[in-house]
Amino acid sequence: MRLIANIMTVGRMVIALLLFLTETFSIPFYVLYILCGLTDMADGFVARKTHTESQLGAKLDSIADIVFVVVSSIKILPMVHFKTWIWIWIAVIALIRLINMVVGYICQNRVVMLHTAANKITGLLLFILPIAMRFLDINYSVIPVCVVATFAALQEGYFIRTGREVK
Repeated sequence: MRLIANIMTVGRMVIALLLFLTETFSIPFYVLYILCGLTDMADGFVARKTHTESQLGAKLDSIADIVFVVVSSIKILPMVHFKTWIWIWIAVIALIRLINMVVGYICQNRVVMLHTAANKITGLLLFILPIAMRFLDINYSVIPVCVVATFAALQEGYFIRTGREVK
């Protein structure tokens, strides 16, 4: 019982890697993609309900998130055709997040990844975006995602610099 949440998290990493074996935006791709999202929501819930939260589980969750984001990006980004200004905006967000990681490491001697409400909302919107692409123009549907992601990145930087921890 103690390991169920961590097994789900490791399972998310495996499922994310299986995305490499699917055609982007195919039914198998979406099935695996949605399974990754569901296990991301479920592992933390299970850990809290079974009182099995741990530092290891939190680190595994962050690693699984990174694996899922990297694999999804490798699969999805070559398939989208953003306008140049959107690519620039995404690059600025990525730069802010990179600066946050460097500053967090310098200030706290560890990698700092805060699970703020804004970061969670950004994650949810990013998760929904590839599904929404089937129905909406990506150049417009990405704007609210970028707005929230920009706020989340700036807020995270502020929290890191002020030493505020967010649970």
